[in-house]
Amino acid sequence: MALYLIESSLNEDVKTEEAFEAKVAQLQEKLQEELIEVQVSADFGRAFFIFEADDDTLLEMNLQAQGLPVDLKKEVRIVGQDLEEAKKQTDKINYLVEWNLPENLTMDAYLERKKKNSVHYAEVPEVQFSRTYVCEDMSKCLCFYDAPDDEAVVRAREAVKAPIDSITQLSKKK
Repeated sequence: MALYLIESSLNEDVKTEEAFEAKVAQLQEKLQEELIEVQVSADFGRAFFIFEADDDTLLEMNLQAQGLPVDLKKEVRIVGQDLEEAKKQTDKINYLVEWNLPENLTMDAYLERKKKNSVHYAEVPEVQFSRTYVCEDMSKCLCFYDAPDDEAVVRAREAVKAPIDSITQLSKKK
């Protein structure tokens, strides 16, 4: 089994918390794959799904059949948190940082860099780092945070010497 990131642009019929939750519940009923995590932007424009699955082609077909376009599909690994903890979804997350990784960065170098620099999150105590999903092809990573605002996220990323390609405020879950 592998972990897959699916990014989806949401249609107009999924622009509220209730409509999105209903779509996710419908999706979980239909799919064989395990939905590990789903996050949605505060404006309900984009959704980020993490699945554990054997067949990514079948996963993509099933999502599209449920009216969820697949804008990006990548095999990922979780960093900074155990998969079992991520499944529990007990931590608060309200920001997502995307970083398009440089071409010459290897997974080993990325992991070493992260280990070395993560101690600097302590310099920005108002921001809590949760976890990162790194694409196995080393094209990008998604980092999840709990922070008071996006400026605090920027300060945290500067402290750990990590670039930002985009910051997305996530919908607050009930």
